[in-house]
Amino acid sequence: MNMYDSYFNVNKATWDLKAGYHAASAFYDLDAFKSGKSSLNSYELGALSDVAGKSLLHLQCHFGQDTLSWSRLGAQCVGVDFSHKAIEIAKSLNKELALEARFFCGNVLDTAQLVNEKFDIVYTSYGVVGWLPDLKPWAAMIANCLKPGGTFYMVEFHPLVWMFDYTKQPAVLKYAYNETQMIYEEYKGTYAAPEAPMISKECTWNHGLGTVVNALIEAGLKVEFLREHDASPYDILPELIKTESGFKTKDKLYPLIYELKATTA
Repeated sequence: MNMYDSYFNVNKATWDLKAGYHAASAFYDLDAFKSGKSSLNSYELGALSDVAGKSLLHLQCHFGQDTLSWSRLGAQCVGVDFSHKAIEIAKSLNKELALEARFFCGNVLDTAQLVNEKFDIVYTSYGVVGWLPDLKPWAAMIANCLKPGGTFYMVEFHPLVWMFDYTKQPAVLKYAYNETQMIYEEYKGTYAAPEAPMISKECTWNHGLGTVVNALIEAGLKVEFLREHDASPYDILPELIKTESGFKTKDKLYPLIYELKATTA
């Protein structure tokens, strides 16, 4: 038994509950998505501009909106998530939309065992690495899943964002930039459905940019760029201000997201 299994089980139970509420939420707007609206943002679309005919692995795919959006653009997609409820919804959407994505349920760290193939692109986005206690096995798995010359791309909330305790109002600076200990929080609802009658119970870990970059380099990947952005495409943090480029903090003192692109040799 993995020493982190109890934490993963807590998170899995929460995400199994979240999946149903999220699929019904205005945040994810499934009606618009089914009518053809893409769930992808300008960051990922700009970094992965031509996916037609390429194989794409989407890690921690939730209920598959991004996976299916890439599929609509011509990619041959596989999505992986540890929530069986989310994967059930993803498979149902894939069938309803007559797309050809495939979905697998399992821990992201076990992806190389779940999916026995190599990909042109491995993609992950927005709220992913914080669920992992150690990024070295994550990065090794990514390298193992890529074809020679393949591309890894991630767009993620900036580690500075996770230094705050948002269960307090106003939010309190509480956690270390590189937090060595697991962070446990409980709160009502979810980011996409704040009024949902559920308690989110979450075990997370903070990873600074250096930790992310060095894990990928140690796994044999070559980092092409690391970009930080002041604006988030999502209004999921307290008191963000809407601007032409996205949602920003009132004081604009720190970035909210970053992008990273890397390739195999």
